[in-house]
Order: sequence, then structure tokens, then C-alpha cells
Amino acid sequence: MPLTVLITGFGPFPGAPANPTTALPRRLAARRRPALADVKRIAHVFRTSYAAVDQDLPALLKRVRPDVVLLFGVAARTSYLRIETRACNARSVLICDVDGHRPATNAIALRAPAALAGRGPHASLAASARARRVPARLSHSAGRYLCNFAYWRALEAAPASGAPLVQFVHVPMPRRAPVRPAARRRLTSVDLERAGEAILLALVAAARIRGRAAHTQRAPAARATAPVPVELQRGQKARQRQAVGSNRRIASSE
Repeated sequence: MPLTVLITGFGPFPGAPANPTTALPRRLAARRRPALADVKRIAHVFRTSYAAVDQDLPALLKRVRPDVVLLFGVAARTSYLRIETRACNARSVLICDVDGHRPATNAIALRAPAALAGRGPHASLAASARARRVPARLSHSAGRYLCNFAYWRALEAAPASGAPLVQFVHVPMPRRAPVRPAARRRLTSVDLERAGEAILLALVAAARIRGRAAHTQRAPAARATAPVPVELQRGQKARQRQAVGSNRRIASSE
């Protein structure tokens, strides 16, 4: 079943002048694996601003019509991947984006739920990353900055049916300098790419399962409303005429 996946990251910002998620989407979009042979992958990097997310994301969803949306952001203070399970209706009014914009309110959407739950197979995604020897944990808070904002907007745009399948993943800042004893546990960009591929494959598999389930649910209704072939219609009418004639002969004999 052909699928389309949108993979996004962010550009640099004051807290991360070298953002690892700037290159990660393009690298994952270029990976060659048999399981991804029929998967169209679109990479996009958001400018780290609220206006950019609000402008680019709806346009991408409309144009690409993805089956999976995989968003990446950097969490510089963690040493492992964070599989985000929900987006909170919150943003900091103290931190500016790269355009110097500071939100006027703490909430992303007024009169909206406190959080939107992600629909991805979170535990399976964490297990897939750990199977590639990359530490990963579930997280219940995507922060109060652009990462959480983009996750909220993506979940908000997805209908209740769960298509597209939306998932946000926070990655740590990778190691750049030569390995020192105190830095041995820090991940590299190769580690992030390896774990990102595992998560991508797990999401693709989950999207295929959902697609087959949806097709199975639609099939009975489609069979019930399927048009009857012309030849079969003629045969049915002929049998109906024969039945009417037989009934009339029986009635006249009585």
C-alpha cells in the first residue's frame, strides 16, 4: 500500500545554533530500505517561529496529504529520545521565537482542551529506537515552545479518525567533539539517524495496519451498494416475468 510521509524539523534558534533536526528530515527522506520502497517521503524544515508553523504546516498538509506526519525537535538538556505522547495547550510568554515574537497568552487555543493526546504507537516507537541501541523514553510534556506548538497544530488538524498519524519526537543534542570519558554516553548524529529510521519504519507499519483496517470496514458497505451487472439484471427480470406468468396460469386454472 503506497504511503506518503511528511518529516519535519526546525532550523537554528538561540538555544540551538546548530539544530540537529535541520538535517535529520532530509537524511531520513533519502534512506533506501525495502520497507520504504513505496513510501513517498517529503522533508520540510520549519523556521523556528510561530508564524512559520502556522503558515507552512496547513499548506503542507493540504498539498502533501500525508498518511504519517513525523515531527522532530531538539531537547538540548536530555541525553535520550523523548517520544511525546501529547501536546499541551500551553506556550511560554517569556521566550521569543527567532522573529522576536512573544506569545500574548499562555494558551495556544482558547476554550480548548488542556492537552491533545497523540495517536501514535508510543511504546512501540520507544522500543524500536532502543532496539537500535539508542535510549528512548515516553514523555508527557513536549514543553512550551515551538516543538509543542507544532505538535498541537498537527494534532489539531488531524481528524478523529487518526489520519494522518501524527508523532513528535524530541532528540538530544548530538556529540560533536572527539569522545572523552565523560562524554561516552552522548549520542551522535549517526545514532539519531539510526533511531529516526527505526521510528519511521514503525510508524509506516502502523499506518499500513490502520489503512487495512479502514479498508476492511468499508468493504461490506461497498459490496452492499455495488451496481448489479447488466447481464445479471436481464436474467433477474426474465426470471421475474416467468414467475409472474406461472402465477397467472395457476390462478386461471383454479
